Amino acid sequence: MKTQRFWSMLAIAGLLMAGAAVRAQEDAQTSRPVPDSFAPAALTGTLSKVRETGTIALGYRESSVPFSWLSARKEPIGYSIELCKALVSAIGDAVNRTLTIQWVPVTPENRIDAVVSGRVDLECGSTTSNVERQKRVAFSPIIFVAGTKVMVKKGSPIGSFRDLAGRRVAVTAGTTNEKALRDLDRKFRLGIQLQVVPDHAQGFAQVAEGQADAFATDDVLLYGLIAEHASERGEYRVVGDYLSYDPYGIMFRKDDPQLAQVVRDAFQELAADGEIDRQYKRWFLRRLPSGTSLNLPMSAQLATIIQTMAGGEAQ
Repeated sequence: MKTQRFWSMLAIAGLLMAGAAVRAQEDAQTSRPVPDSFAPAALTGTLSKVRETGTIALGYRESSVPFSWLSARKEPIGYSIELCKALVSAIGDAVNRTLTIQWVPVTPENRIDAVVSGRVDLECGSTTSNVERQKRVAFSPIIFVAGTKVMVKKGSPIGSFRDLAGRRVAVTAGTTNEKALRDLDRKFRLGIQLQVVPDHAQGFAQVAEGQADAFATDDVLLYGLIAEHASERGEYRVVGDYLSYDPYGIMFRKDDPQLAQVVRDAFQELAADGEIDRQYKRWFLRRLPSGTSLNLPMSAQLATIIQTMAGGEAQ
């Protein structure tokens, strides 16, 4: 009996000693820094670049109201700018480093090349995500849905695309709007006199100065330009049916899976906690710095996209 008790006590002591050894090992592991899944050595692509440099380059537009344009203080502002800033915060968390933003101006013509070449890491503007562009770059989930329309001066006889026959129509270089107008002209043999300009501000100016009969770009950008010229607001109209379908996204480099995952996760969180909706209201329903408002409620289509995004199904 004593022998059995002895072996029982010995077994218990052994178990206690083994447990102590396990706890000691766990304590030792806890005291050492544990590398996370995005430790510097494991980073690739853009995340590796920004971790090493501490900076991230954001491309912005100068006249894409209310998505991306310059304030009176010459600082980039707008809906896309705020969403990009949220992405920068998420990327900083992923690489465990506070990132400094380097602002880089881009145009419709050079924005894709700027991303591909690495001159900018995120393009924060009013860029349409389509199959052709996705061959060269990647896009975030959809942040807005627009379409090509035309702006004319009040009193213009232009009311539909057929009225553009033989007219001077300004269009911004390197945009889906330019392609839409060229395709339309070719299909219906309208004889449109396309006037290709470098940016939206110049397109608006062409109509304002009487050098063009109409300016064709995304409807929301036309409303934004009219709002920015508040003193002349009654002088312009947006007319006609949609000539194209243009879903916007934040552009970044293709074949960068780590960054793509951060972008998807960040947008799911932004949608789920209501931040995308709050930013939409700020830039589309409230007063802009010019003192006017677009007063453009969110479309049912975009609302559905954001709801789907919040559930983890990125568009």
